Amino acid sequence: MSLLPVAEALARVVEGAKPGPAETLPLHEAAGRVLAAPLRALRTQPPFDASAMDGYAVRAADVAAAPARLRVIGEAPAGKLFPGKVNAGQAVRIFTGAPVPEGADAILIQENARKLHGGFIEATEPVTSGRHIRRRGLDFVEGDELLQAGRVLDPAALSLAASANHTALGVVRRPRIAIIATGDELLPPGSEAGPTQIISSNAYGVAAVAKSIGAEAVDLGIAPDRRDAIASRVRRALDASVDVIVTLGGASVGDHDLVHDVLAGEGMALDFWKIAMRPGKPLMFGRLGSTRVLGLPGNPVASLVCSHLFLKPLLAQLGGLSHEPDVRDALLGAAMEANDQRQDYVRATIEDAGGRLIATPFHVQDSSMLRTLANSNALIVREPNAPAAEAGARCRVLFLR
Repeated sequence: MSLLPVAEALARVVEGAKPGPAETLPLHEAAGRVLAAPLRALRTQPPFDASAMDGYAVRAADVAAAPARLRVIGEAPAGKLFPGKVNAGQAVRIFTGAPVPEGADAILIQENARKLHGGFIEATEPVTSGRHIRRRGLDFVEGDELLQAGRVLDPAALSLAASANHTALGVVRRPRIAIIATGDELLPPGSEAGPTQIISSNAYGVAAVAKSIGAEAVDLGIAPDRRDAIASRVRRALDASVDVIVTLGGASVGDHDLVHDVLAGEGMALDFWKIAMRPGKPLMFGRLGSTRVLGLPGNPVASLVCSHLFLKPLLAQLGGLSHEPDVRDALLGAAMEANDQRQDYVRATIEDAGGRLIATPFHVQDSSMLRTLANSNALIVREPNAPAAEAGARCRVLFLR
């Protein structure tokens, strides 16, 4: 099987990925979720002409010039409507948010009113009609579309939904993945590892990538290199109705790399296996019915880089989100050798030098070295067969954080 270009591999992974059925959540549980359908206002806001300031409701014609003497005939606190009408020469003490009384068409702010004896005030500044009044429907009118489908429900969106009198919202169901690590050599963190064993790390990083895009991750643990152990975990994943099964390791061509054969035995239709990429060549993708299967390499760096490039866009699409990788232009901080036929993702640090981004690659790029990935804030993307490049040459970088 020939090596598939990265762009084509990604297109196949996300092809046909659509959000699942919507679910309804109470407003207080919907933070961070994705709106499944347009949100319309169930009421008008404000529902009446309201005062925008503390002061006095007046007739602008009475205060067209200052000073002007007015008699205070009552009070309008927030939440209560003054029962009378403001006539010529009269004013009503009013507070922010209160309905503007009938007859009044402006608010004289309290800083521009001086109290006099006998229930009178003196306006020290003139006002114009409509001053400091929030007109009915200023924010929205019942039936207005307030939010589009696909909007992430951030604090402002949630407050708007509440203001529009919604108590529950239809949101896109979170995508769910099952993670299956494989390998006799793997032990969970905290174990006493023998001389030939290593601590399993990939599942934690992959789960974090999934959660960063709003998905849920189910860790099915470490499967030893036995067909029955791998198959049982695959069946558990299917029983859990996950959208994506992610396997870690065991998908290469060694005698103990059993994942592909087990998945094929469970009915997986293989789409591709191996891509023209470094790190991450032994990436596998297929389908088990409606469940997508993404076989990530066992090397930790390759596993995480592939998660950023393939798993994250897939989960974004399944979750109703738009996702654009943060790719920018930069200048190389060090010379780089010519590239081979694979697209290379080189761990690097990015610095801002007077508005120019300088990308300096780490000297050693072994795909087992998590420390360099943790210390990288970007990957230099080198196209297949890219020629050697000197320091200062232009490059493209994919930001990780």
